[in-house]
Amino acid sequence: MTSLPATILEAAVTRDILAPMAVIRRAGMPDRDELMPLIREFYAVDRHEFDPDRVARGLDPLLADDTHGQVWLAGDGGYAVVTWGWSLESGGREALLDEIYVRDRGRGVGRELLSHAMAAAAKAGATRMFLETEAHNERVRAFYASLGFAHEDSTWMSADL
Repeated sequence: MTSLPATILEAAVTRDILAPMAVIRRAGMPDRDELMPLIREFYAVDRHEFDPDRVARGLDPLLADDTHGQVWLAGDGGYAVVTWGWSLESGGREALLDEIYVRDRGRGVGRELLSHAMAAAAKAGATRMFLETEAHNERVRAFYASLGFAHEDSTWMSADL
């Protein structure tokens, strides 16, 4: 991943920034009722099962404080969820873009939202950000590449615990 421009890092110092069409702000517990319908929309689009209790168990600690990550809201219908990990390869804290969703695509809001989330993660001490995409989704991979993300040869695997 490339280094973030200084202007992006400086934007992370403030809580809110103005995107071309949206204000991007840090989400907190009072925003839960605004986030849940957006998350439901994203899950429908991405064909994930939406279990509101399971989502709330994951979301509420992120809205409470920075211990596990951060949630960002785009004022006109979008959000990004970034969670923290720790890695020897990354030299400490790393970030995972767990979810990003923008209701009305193609207006630059997603780019501003992700740029802000990346800058905020860097400010919080993360040295790398990771994300996962569907193998067939060339369009979204091109979008991420335009923000400095690069394909890695490793393959993620998972197991229920």
